[in-house]
Amino acid sequence: MILLGVFLCSGYWQTCLSSRLLSSNFISLPTWMSLASSSRSTAPQVDSIELPFWFTLVPCVAVAVGSWICGSVWLIIRRHDAPLDAFIRWGWYGGLWWIAVDLWEWVWIIANAAGWTSIASLMAVTPQFWLAACLSGWITTWTVISEPNKAAKQIGESPQVRIGWLWLACGAYFVVFTTMNWRLYFNLLVPHGDSVMYEEHLWNLLHGKGFRSYLDQGLFWGEHIQFVHLFLIPLYALWPSHLLLEACSSAALACGAFPVFWMARRHSGSDRVAFAAAVAYLLYFPMQFLDIEIDLKTFRPESFGIPLLLLALDQLDRRQVIGTIIAIAFCLTVKEDYSLILGPLGSWIALSRPKPDELTAGRSTSWTLNTTKSRIIFGLGLSVFSVAYLWLATRVIMPWFRSGGEVHYASYFAKFGKSPEEIVRTMLTQPGLLFESLVTAETALYGLALLAPLAFLPLLSPGRLAVGMPLFGILCLNELEGSRTPQHQFHAPLVAILFWALAAALPRARFLIEFLVNRAAPNANPTIITSSLLPTLVWSSALTTGIFFSLSPLSTTFWDPGSSWSWQRLYGPTPRAVMFARIADLIPNTARVASTDFVHPRYTHFERSYDYSDYQRKVSGEGKRIPDDTDYLVIDTQHRYSRIKHPNEVPELREHPDRWKVIPDVTEGYFIVLKRQPKDAE
Repeated sequence: MILLGVFLCSGYWQTCLSSRLLSSNFISLPTWMSLASSSRSTAPQVDSIELPFWFTLVPCVAVAVGSWICGSVWLIIRRHDAPLDAFIRWGWYGGLWWIAVDLWEWVWIIANAAGWTSIASLMAVTPQFWLAACLSGWITTWTVISEPNKAAKQIGESPQVRIGWLWLACGAYFVVFTTMNWRLYFNLLVPHGDSVMYEEHLWNLLHGKGFRSYLDQGLFWGEHIQFVHLFLIPLYALWPSHLLLEACSSAALACGAFPVFWMARRHSGSDRVAFAAAVAYLLYFPMQFLDIEIDLKTFRPESFGIPLLLLALDQLDRRQVIGTIIAIAFCLTVKEDYSLILGPLGSWIALSRPKPDELTAGRSTSWTLNTTKSRIIFGLGLSVFSVAYLWLATRVIMPWFRSGGEVHYASYFAKFGKSPEEIVRTMLTQPGLLFESLVTAETALYGLALLAPLAFLPLLSPGRLAVGMPLFGILCLNELEGSRTPQHQFHAPLVAILFWALAAALPRARFLIEFLVNRAAPNANPTIITSSLLPTLVWSSALTTGIFFSLSPLSTTFWDPGSSWSWQRLYGPTPRAVMFARIADLIPNTARVASTDFVHPRYTHFERSYDYSDYQRKVSGEGKRIPDDTDYLVIDTQHRYSRIKHPNEVPELREHPDRWKVIPDVTEGYFIVLKRQPKDAE
């Protein structure tokens, strides 16, 4: 089994790494190009390289034999198995997963040979999903067969110990992601737009400039009904820094693990399973992208929405009306988008029926959702309120702050119309266009990315999962780049819904596993197997998918030297940060400064901080890049979007050389600083 598995797995890796398209699912293009030379292959062509079989066979043999020996020794120590039995047991079951890895290759070959282009295209972008599933199965199998012959042991000795482990896991997440966020900020890699602009809101509000950044087209409520970050003002008054917001965001996301733990324990009745679900939440890569997006936006108010919505759902599971209402009210401070979740949630509450249990036994029902009547009233009320709130936010409040202009959402659905009313009408009257836009390979890939890290277990709770379907459909119809991948902020409410559904699915998953065990091995003890299999499957699925998709230190991307998101490029010392330190104190904070995006965060505490870009800003007036009262202009010549590399390329200096003075360069060309001449300022 080991030999066959190694042979087939080596073939899988040879196929994936020989193709430029397939290898992009695992490694960066520069790393792939270097792979060709290190393997002594012929010069790489545009689409493929000739990778010898031994190049993948040798590492597969090393990993397979090493894990076989170590795993077997562990069985001998933990279970006191006979050495020969241990090696046969782990070699057989472990080898099955090595063989399973190559099933993807055979499906891909058959799809190409048969001309099934849609299936072949989908397979070409999913080999990492299959590998992650096999790796999760391999880990789960090893955990199950290494359980002692007696009843499975629990992690820790009491619920208090388990909570202690959960605090430790949350603390580890907080330390890792706060460190990463801060390093990105120090290295001038965090954009002002859609990230540090939120910190500017707090600074300007505290200094009498209104709830705005000078990036906004007026006050911020013309963009979103989003003000949850204002609750940080008491802390911000003590430490007015963007770093505070980064730390609070990571802490909030980490704290979401607690309501996940409570809900999972309530439904499964097992602290071990609940702890695994909470750890899976911390490892869930779509959640981690709320902390650091793929474009390195490290702070979003949506980060606070996940723990708040999870808390609301936990209170709902407890059938506590007051707690649910309070948590929902805070959710609406995160963004108006949350009403898209609350409407279907209200319908689910109204349609679901309470079941008597020990949670509500002997309690007063005055402020609880223990009766059918109370659930119908509360659910319908929540649905009606959410619709009214969404209409009020998008058709009254936001347009008023935009001086009557249409909300920017409409441009995201241009194929359906120019206004929300026209968009809805088109969707209702042209179902073919709607179906064509929804049923795509991209939609399938999006759903796969959300469900695969949870071993598809939320599908066992279809009613709860359906609460997130309207928002999922809207995101799939959205034409804005990045909205159909869980690497930006758009999917934030779906994270809470998925873990809410996961919690309810756990007892059904236990029943399904026990049924399958009884059918496959009638003499086995299904309780012992399930008590180990289910929690391991939950956390290992999140771990293995994160290896290929997340930006954390547990991912291949973090360590890939050719990747744009490797630790060497993002978190180590960067020349731009070193050079900026030379001009950090050059401009007085009483000045009005216009700057490019990535250096813009360093000037948000100045008298005025303007955006220097090609975007038309209301504060600049029509057709102007910067306002007339700008005192200094700072241009970062090395950031990813920079098109200006030399002072003579600056339009303001080229068109009005008498109005601007170039400050002598001390940054070796990394930054250009211009100062408006005093006579022009007068």
